[in-house]
Formats: sequence, C-alpha cells, structure tokens
Amino acid sequence: MWAVRLFKTRSAAATACRAGHVRVNGVVVKPAHALKPGDEIRVRVNGVERIVIVERLITKRVGAPVAAQCMIDKSPPPPDPQLVAALPRRDRGSGRPTKRERRETDRLLGRTAE
Repeated sequence: MWAVRLFKTRSAAATACRAGHVRVNGVVVKPAHALKPGDEIRVRVNGVERIVIVERLITKRVGAPVAAQCMIDKSPPPPDPQLVAALPRRDRGSGRPTKRERRETDRLLGRTAE
C-alpha cells in the first residue's frame, strides 16, 4: 500500500492495518499480509474510504505514474468540499452538546423538534 502511494509512509500503512482500517477481500489484515493480483483492498484514509483492485505487484516504491498502473481505483468520488465545510463541528474534548447547541444543530440540518 505504501509502494503504490495509498499511504505516505510504511509505518502509517502498518498502523492502519493494526487499527483495522485495511480490508483485503472483506477481511481485516495484518501488515505482513501477502497480496496477489485481483485482490480488492478497502482502506480508510483520513475518513475517506478508498477501494483499489490489485493489478500487479511491485517490490519497491516507484513513481506515481507507474504506481497508478499497478492498481485499479474504484473509490467513490470524494464529498463536495462545500458540503463538508457546512457540517457543524465541535471542538475535541468539549463534552456533550448543551440543549441549546443541539437545537441549533437540528435547525441547521433541517430537523424539527415535534
């Protein structure tokens, strides 16, 4: 995954495997899992799921154009940046929202209290 540039570093790829964010043919795998052509890899990177089909294996890190030829990217398109920016976000560690904050969030999302 590091060689075809799904992750920036090998350690980031290994950490994602250990955390259960990497699935090969629907099964959570360890960092040393052997791949073969035709395997489907589902990776969760920065909250976005990438779906890749292995076309051929490479042994070392190569340039981006060659890496792109080694896989078929079947990932869904990324969400619209304006939609992502419009979603309300709370500061990490700020606790549960107050009743007032919940009402404001519901109003922004178009939900009404009935």
